[in-house]
Amino acid sequence: MPFRPGFAPAKVNLFLHVGAPGEDGYHPIVSLMAFADVGDEVRAIPAHAMAFMVDGPFADGLAEERNNLVVRARDALLALAETPPFELRLTKNLPIASGLGGGSADAAAALRLIGARLPAQPQDAEMEQIARALGADVSACLRSSPVLAKGRGDVLEAAPGFPDLHAVLVNPLTPTPTAEVYRAYDQAPSEVGANVPASPSSIASVAEAVAFLGGCRNDLEAPAVRLRPRIGDALRLLAAQPETLLARMSGSGATCFALCEDATAAARLEVRLKALEPDWWVARTVLAGLATS
Repeated sequence: MPFRPGFAPAKVNLFLHVGAPGEDGYHPIVSLMAFADVGDEVRAIPAHAMAFMVDGPFADGLAEERNNLVVRARDALLALAETPPFELRLTKNLPIASGLGGGSADAAAALRLIGARLPAQPQDAEMEQIARALGADVSACLRSSPVLAKGRGDVLEAAPGFPDLHAVLVNPLTPTPTAEVYRAYDQAPSEVGANVPASPSSIASVAEAVAFLGGCRNDLEAPAVRLRPRIGDALRLLAAQPETLLARMSGSGATCFALCEDATAAARLEVRLKALEPDWWVARTVLAGLATS
Protein backbone atom coordinates (compact mmCIF):
# COMPACT_ATOMS: atom_id res chain seq x y z
CA MET A 1 0.00 0.00 0.00
CA PRO A 2 1.43 3.44 -0.85
CA PHE A 3 2.01 5.76 2.11
CA ARG A 4 1.49 9.52 1.90
CA PRO A 5 4.68 11.61 2.28
CA GLY A 6 4.15 12.79 5.87
CA PHE A 7 3.05 9.46 7.28
CA ALA A 8 5.68 7.55 9.29
CA PRO A 9 4.54 3.90 9.28
CA ALA A 10 5.66 1.67 12.12
CA LYS A 11 8.44 -0.72 11.14
CA VAL A 12 7.93 -4.33 12.23
CA ASN A 13 10.75 -6.88 12.24
CA LEU A 14 9.05 -10.11 11.17
CA PHE A 15 12.31 -11.79 12.10
CA LEU A 16 15.61 -10.42 13.40
CA HIS A 17 18.76 -12.56 13.38
CA VAL A 18 21.70 -10.96 15.19
CA GLY A 19 25.40 -11.81 15.14
CA ALA A 20 28.19 -11.05 17.59
CA PRO A 21 29.65 -7.54 17.33
CA GLY A 22 32.51 -7.02 14.89
CA GLU A 23 35.71 -5.07 15.44
CA ASP A 24 33.77 -1.86 14.81
CA GLY A 25 31.42 -2.69 17.70
CA TYR A 26 28.36 -3.09 15.49
CA HIS A 27 26.21 -6.20 15.42
CA PRO A 28 25.47 -7.63 11.97
CA ILE A 29 21.81 -8.40 11.44
CA VAL A 30 19.50 -10.07 8.96
CA SER A 31 15.89 -8.92 9.22
CA LEU A 32 12.70 -9.03 7.20
CA MET A 33 11.13 -5.62 7.76
CA ALA A 34 7.51 -4.82 7.00
CA PHE A 35 5.56 -1.60 7.47
CA ALA A 36 2.23 -1.07 9.18
CA ASP A 37 -0.72 1.21 8.47
CA VAL A 38 -0.35 2.76 11.95
CA GLY A 39 2.36 5.26 12.76
CA ASP A 40 3.37 8.83 13.47
CA GLU A 41 2.60 11.88 11.35
CA VAL A 42 4.87 14.69 10.18
CA ARG A 43 3.41 17.95 8.83
CA ALA A 44 4.88 21.15 7.48
CA ILE A 45 2.81 24.23 8.32
CA PRO A 46 3.60 27.70 6.88
CA ALA A 47 5.19 29.93 9.53
CA HIS A 48 7.13 33.18 9.91
CA ALA A 49 10.26 31.30 10.99
CA MET A 50 11.50 27.72 11.08
CA ALA A 51 10.12 25.89 14.10
CA PHE A 52 9.59 22.39 15.43
CA MET A 53 6.99 21.03 17.82
CA VAL A 54 5.74 17.65 18.98
CA ASP A 55 2.22 16.67 19.99
CA GLY A 56 0.28 13.44 20.25
CA PRO A 57 -0.22 10.79 22.94
CA PHE A 58 3.48 9.90 23.21
CA ALA A 59 5.01 13.37 22.84
CA ASP A 60 6.45 13.34 26.36
CA GLY A 61 9.92 11.92 26.78
CA LEU A 62 11.27 12.63 23.29
CA ALA A 63 14.83 13.88 22.91
CA GLU A 64 15.33 17.61 22.94
CA GLU A 65 14.93 19.39 19.63
CA ARG A 66 18.55 19.54 18.50
CA ASN A 67 18.88 15.75 18.88
CA ASN A 68 15.59 14.83 17.24
CA LEU A 69 16.05 12.88 14.01
CA VAL A 70 13.20 14.80 12.38
CA VAL A 71 15.01 18.10 12.92
CA ARG A 72 18.28 16.61 11.68
CA ALA A 73 16.51 15.33 8.56
CA ARG A 74 14.99 18.78 7.96
CA ASP A 75 18.32 20.55 8.37
CA ALA A 76 20.12 18.12 6.05
CA LEU A 77 17.63 18.85 3.29
CA LEU A 78 17.62 22.59 3.88
CA ALA A 79 21.37 22.53 3.36
CA LEU A 80 20.63 21.52 -0.25
CA ALA A 81 18.07 24.22 -1.05
CA GLU A 82 16.19 27.11 0.52
CA THR A 83 12.45 27.08 1.05
CA PRO A 84 9.95 29.44 2.71
CA PRO A 85 9.87 28.93 6.51
CA PHE A 86 7.55 26.39 8.03
CA GLU A 87 6.77 24.77 11.35
CA LEU A 88 7.61 21.09 11.34
CA ARG A 89 5.10 19.29 13.54
CA LEU A 90 5.52 15.69 14.67
CA THR A 91 2.47 13.89 16.01
CA LYS A 92 3.80 11.02 18.09
CA ASN A 93 1.28 8.17 18.02
CA LEU A 94 3.74 5.32 18.61
CA PRO A 95 5.23 4.48 22.01
CA ILE A 96 8.80 5.63 22.65
CA ALA A 97 11.67 3.08 22.51
CA SER A 98 9.22 0.46 21.31
CA GLY A 99 11.03 -1.53 18.61
CA LEU A 100 8.89 0.00 15.85
CA GLY A 101 11.57 2.22 14.34
CA GLY A 102 9.65 5.33 15.38
CA GLY A 103 12.53 7.81 15.25
CA SER A 104 13.84 6.40 11.98
CA ALA A 105 10.38 6.33 10.44
CA ASP A 106 9.77 9.93 11.55
CA ALA A 107 13.04 11.04 9.96
CA ALA A 108 12.19 9.22 6.73
CA ALA A 109 8.74 10.82 6.63
CA ALA A 110 10.32 14.24 7.13
CA LEU A 111 12.71 13.57 4.25
CA ARG A 112 9.85 12.62 1.93
CA LEU A 113 7.65 15.51 3.02
CA ILE A 114 10.27 18.26 2.90
CA GLY A 115 11.94 16.88 -0.21
CA ALA A 116 8.65 17.26 -2.06
CA ARG A 117 8.47 20.94 -0.98
CA LEU A 118 11.87 21.96 -2.26
CA PRO A 119 12.00 23.90 -5.56
CA ALA A 120 14.41 21.32 -6.97
CA GLN A 121 13.49 17.97 -5.52
CA PRO A 122 16.50 15.95 -4.37
CA GLN A 123 17.58 12.95 -6.37
CA ASP A 124 17.02 9.50 -4.92
CA ALA A 125 20.76 9.11 -4.38
CA GLU A 126 20.86 12.33 -2.34
CA MET A 127 17.94 11.20 -0.19
CA GLU A 128 19.55 7.82 0.37
CA GLN A 129 22.85 9.43 1.38
CA ILE A 130 21.11 11.61 3.96
CA ALA A 131 19.09 8.64 5.24
CA ARG A 132 22.23 6.54 5.78
CA ALA A 133 23.89 9.39 7.66
CA LEU A 134 20.90 9.70 9.99
CA GLY A 135 20.79 6.06 11.08
CA ALA A 136 20.87 2.44 10.00
CA ASP A 137 17.07 1.96 9.80
CA VAL A 138 16.29 5.25 8.07
CA SER A 139 17.07 3.88 4.60
CA ALA A 140 14.57 1.06 5.01
CA CYS A 141 12.01 3.47 6.46
CA LEU A 142 12.54 5.82 3.52
CA ARG A 143 11.32 3.02 1.25
CA SER A 144 8.54 1.97 3.66
CA SER A 145 8.05 -1.29 1.78
CA PRO A 146 9.07 -4.82 2.75
CA VAL A 147 12.80 -5.35 2.56
CA LEU A 148 15.46 -7.79 3.71
CA ALA A 149 17.96 -5.75 5.72
CA LYS A 150 21.52 -6.92 6.33
CA GLY A 151 24.76 -5.54 7.72
CA ARG A 152 23.96 -2.80 10.20
CA GLY A 153 20.45 -2.74 8.76
CA ASP A 154 21.39 -0.43 5.91
CA VAL A 155 22.22 -3.06 3.28
CA LEU A 156 18.84 -3.58 1.67
CA GLU A 157 17.84 -6.45 -0.56
CA ALA A 158 14.56 -7.51 -2.14
CA ALA A 159 12.18 -9.33 0.16
CA PRO A 160 10.20 -12.34 -1.02
CA GLY A 161 6.72 -11.52 -2.20
CA PHE A 162 4.04 -12.08 0.42
CA PRO A 163 0.41 -11.04 0.96
CA ASP A 164 -0.77 -8.29 3.29
CA LEU A 165 -0.65 -9.61 6.85
CA HIS A 166 -3.30 -8.75 9.43
CA ALA A 167 -1.76 -8.26 12.85
CA VAL A 168 -2.26 -6.81 16.30
CA LEU A 169 0.55 -4.82 17.92
CA VAL A 170 0.87 -4.82 21.71
CA ASN A 171 3.18 -2.79 23.91
CA PRO A 172 3.04 -3.03 27.72
CA LEU A 173 4.44 0.53 27.80
CA THR A 174 7.85 -0.53 29.03
CA PRO A 175 10.46 1.60 27.21
CA THR A 176 13.29 -0.66 26.08
CA PRO A 177 16.46 1.19 25.00
CA THR A 178 18.15 -0.60 22.13
CA ALA A 179 21.70 -0.28 23.48
CA GLU A 180 20.66 -1.84 26.77
CA VAL A 181 19.12 -4.83 25.01
CA TYR A 182 22.20 -5.38 22.84
CA ARG A 183 24.42 -5.36 25.92
CA ALA A 184 22.21 -8.03 27.45
CA TYR A 185 22.35 -9.99 24.18
CA ASP A 186 26.16 -9.96 24.28
CA GLN A 187 26.06 -11.88 27.55
CA ALA A 188 24.50 -14.84 25.71
CA PRO A 189 24.72 -14.30 21.94
CA SER A 190 22.97 -16.50 19.42
CA GLU A 191 24.98 -19.53 18.38
CA VAL A 192 23.61 -19.20 14.84
CA GLY A 193 24.13 -15.46 14.49
CA ALA A 194 23.02 -13.34 11.57
CA ASN A 195 22.13 -16.22 9.28
CA VAL A 196 19.98 -15.78 6.18
CA PRO A 197 17.06 -18.22 6.36
CA ALA A 198 16.19 -20.21 3.27
CA SER A 199 13.06 -18.61 1.90
CA PRO A 200 10.85 -19.15 -1.12
CA SER A 201 10.92 -16.55 -3.88
CA SER A 202 7.32 -15.76 -3.05
CA ILE A 203 4.83 -16.57 -0.30
CA ALA A 204 1.29 -17.02 -1.55
CA SER A 205 -0.76 -17.19 1.65
CA VAL A 206 -0.87 -16.26 5.30
CA ALA A 207 -0.33 -19.92 6.20
CA GLU A 208 2.84 -20.03 4.10
CA ALA A 209 4.07 -16.79 5.69
CA VAL A 210 3.50 -18.17 9.20
CA ALA A 211 5.24 -21.44 8.31
CA PHE A 212 8.29 -19.58 6.99
CA LEU A 213 8.47 -17.10 9.86
CA GLY A 214 8.01 -19.91 12.36
CA GLY A 215 11.44 -21.19 11.35
CA CYS A 216 12.96 -17.77 12.07
CA ARG A 217 13.41 -15.86 15.33
CA ASN A 218 14.15 -12.55 17.02
CA ASP A 219 17.50 -12.95 18.75
CA LEU A 220 16.86 -9.86 20.89
CA GLU A 221 13.66 -11.27 22.33
CA ALA A 222 15.19 -13.33 25.14
CA PRO A 223 17.53 -10.58 26.42
CA ALA A 224 14.72 -8.02 26.21
CA VAL A 225 12.46 -10.30 28.26
CA ARG A 226 15.19 -10.70 30.88
CA LEU A 227 15.45 -6.92 31.15
CA ARG A 228 11.72 -6.18 30.90
CA PRO A 229 9.66 -9.16 32.14
CA ARG A 230 6.44 -7.49 31.01
CA ILE A 231 7.51 -8.22 27.42
CA GLY A 232 7.34 -11.89 28.33
CA ASP A 233 3.88 -11.29 29.78
CA ALA A 234 2.78 -9.75 26.48
CA LEU A 235 4.20 -12.62 24.42
CA ARG A 236 2.52 -15.25 26.59
CA LEU A 237 -0.79 -13.42 26.44
CA LEU A 238 -0.64 -13.18 22.65
CA ALA A 239 0.40 -16.81 22.22
CA ALA A 240 -2.56 -17.96 24.33
CA GLN A 241 -5.19 -16.32 22.10
CA PRO A 242 -7.04 -18.46 19.54
CA GLU A 243 -6.62 -15.86 16.78
CA THR A 244 -2.81 -15.78 17.09
CA LEU A 245 -0.98 -17.70 14.38
CA LEU A 246 2.46 -16.39 15.39
CA ALA A 247 3.57 -14.17 18.27
CA ARG A 248 6.94 -12.41 18.29
CA MET A 249 8.68 -9.26 19.52
CA SER A 250 9.65 -6.55 17.03
CA GLY A 251 13.13 -5.03 17.03
CA SER A 252 14.58 -4.58 20.49
CA GLY A 253 11.09 -4.37 22.06
CA ALA A 254 8.91 -3.78 23.83
CA THR A 255 6.29 -4.03 21.06
CA CYS A 256 5.13 -7.55 20.23
CA PHE A 257 2.89 -8.63 17.38
CA ALA A 258 0.41 -11.39 16.66
CA LEU A 259 -0.25 -12.46 13.08
CA CYS A 260 -3.87 -13.37 12.39
CA GLU A 261 -5.71 -15.15 9.59
CA ASP A 262 -7.71 -12.12 8.45
CA ALA A 263 -9.15 -8.72 9.41
CA THR A 264 -12.04 -10.27 11.35
CA ALA A 265 -9.71 -12.32 13.54
CA ALA A 266 -7.44 -9.32 14.13
CA ALA A 267 -10.39 -7.12 15.11
CA ARG A 268 -11.66 -9.73 17.54
CA LEU A 269 -8.21 -10.09 19.09
CA GLU A 270 -7.77 -6.33 19.41
CA VAL A 271 -11.04 -5.93 21.32
CA ARG A 272 -10.19 -8.75 23.72
CA LEU A 273 -6.65 -7.54 24.40
CA LYS A 274 -7.86 -4.02 25.14
CA ALA A 275 -10.31 -5.46 27.65
CA LEU A 276 -7.70 -7.72 29.24
CA GLU A 277 -4.97 -5.07 29.44
CA PRO A 278 -6.57 -1.61 29.31
CA ASP A 279 -3.31 0.11 30.31
CA TRP A 280 -1.33 -1.34 27.39
CA TRP A 281 -1.00 0.13 23.90
CA VAL A 282 -2.88 -2.16 21.50
CA ALA A 283 -3.37 -1.48 17.80
CA ARG A 284 -4.81 -3.58 15.00
CA THR A 285 -2.91 -3.11 11.76
CA VAL A 286 -2.15 -4.40 8.27
CA LEU A 287 1.48 -5.09 7.39
CA ALA A 288 1.80 -4.20 3.74
CA GLY A 289 3.03 -7.12 1.64
CA LEU A 290 4.67 -7.38 -1.74
CA ALA A 291 2.83 -8.57 -4.81
CA THR A 292 3.66 -12.14 -5.78
CA SER A 293 4.33 -13.05 -9.36
